Amino acid sequence: MDDQPITPHAVPVFDAEGNLTYIGDDGRRYVVGPLPELDEANVDQVMQRLLAGQTLFSDLETLANQWLEQVCGPNLSRAAALALLLSSLEMALDPGDDDAPA
Repeated sequence: MDDQPITPHAVPVFDAEGNLTYIGDDGRRYVVGPLPELDEANVDQVMQRLLAGQTLFSDLETLANQWLEQVCGPNLSRAAALALLLSSLEMALDPGDDDAPA
């Protein structure tokens, strides 16, 4: 299995088994994993929030691609820059407290 990060091509959705999935820029389907037990109303709320964020996600994707184009070069491959971007975002967005509200 390739360890290279895959850029989502579309907003994540729930599949028939209740797993959060997305289509990568390589055209393959990726399963993020099962969500915690949620009743149908909570699943609907999560789906509505994901759909509401689709435009913003697209904007983030555009900005990430612009950043990659600007920083990649002979000394920094696209794969390395992408790994750097994702790990930097993860650290910047991690509240450091699992009990903190998202």
